[in-house]
Amino acid sequence: MVQRILNHAAVLVLGLFMGAVLTAAWVGLGQGTQVQATATHGESNFAIATGFVDDSVEAFYFLDFLTGDLRAAVVSRRNGEFVALFERNIQQDFSGGAKNPKYLMVTGMAHIPPGRGQKIGNSLIYIAEAASGEVAAYALPWNSSLHAKGQAQRGEFIPLAKGSFRTTFVRDE
Repeated sequence: MVQRILNHAAVLVLGLFMGAVLTAAWVGLGQGTQVQATATHGESNFAIATGFVDDSVEAFYFLDFLTGDLRAAVVSRRNGEFVALFERNIQQDFSGGAKNPKYLMVTGMAHIPPGRGQKIGNSLIYIAEAASGEVAAYALPWNSSLHAKGQAQRGEFIPLAKGSFRTTFVRDE
């Protein structure tokens, strides 16, 4: 009799456990969290990075240290080709006077409301000049409606903010 009660209890516990597992899977507790990542890399004369311009499209950013040219390109979801190109020469934005400027570049997320009637992409580009400690933030003038239609976009980066994080200039050698 005791053995029979224990068998029924074991079946009941197993059934409750299986029900909990199936319920958790049904409501999505077993699903992972969606992760979005950006990437940055640099060499002695250039840096590259990626960053989202809207929810499902990211830009590729390229900074040439020798010329100061900052460029971005966005691939079309329709045909897989670069359809949006943006650029700006950033040398004018840094007054440090470094002979051979060395830049650092990263991207970050930002949802800034349109200002002056211009829509801005969801990522900002932060560039620091290592010798002077100056930092500047830029955004892309982005129109997601044009991109959805497959239309080309061209423009210049929008300078947003600028500051210095070093109090003393470090000389180039």
